[in-house]
This record gives sequence, structure tokens and C-alpha cells, in this order.
Amino acid sequence: MKKNNYGNNAPSNAIYGLGLIGAAVYFISHATSFWMGLIGFLKALVWPAFLIYEALKAVGA
Repeated sequence: MKKNNYGNNAPSNAIYGLGLIGAAVYFISHATSFWMGLIGFLKALVWPAFLIYEALKAVGA
């Protein structure tokens, strides 16, 4: 019988979740309208992509 190991990713999921909440609060609090707040929420969903892009740009890759 195969055992599922879903608990192995718990720490990384927690960090991503906290980052998602923090990014959503940041982007929405800086929004000047409803639509900018909505775009801020969408940005919060993909914040790791922005982070990796800027990191790779900084190292010249």
C-alpha cells in the first residue's frame, strides 16, 4: 500500500501563504482605485515570479 506524504511540503506552503497575504496587503493598501486593488491582488498571486525575475536580472542571467 502506497503512503501519501503530503506533509513534506508544509513549511514551504506556509511561507508562500504568508508571502501571499503580505503581498496582497501591500499591493491593495497602495491601490488608488478598485481596479488597481484587483490588479494588486492578482499580482499578489504571482509574486514569486516577480521575485525570481528581479533576482535573475540582478545577477545578469
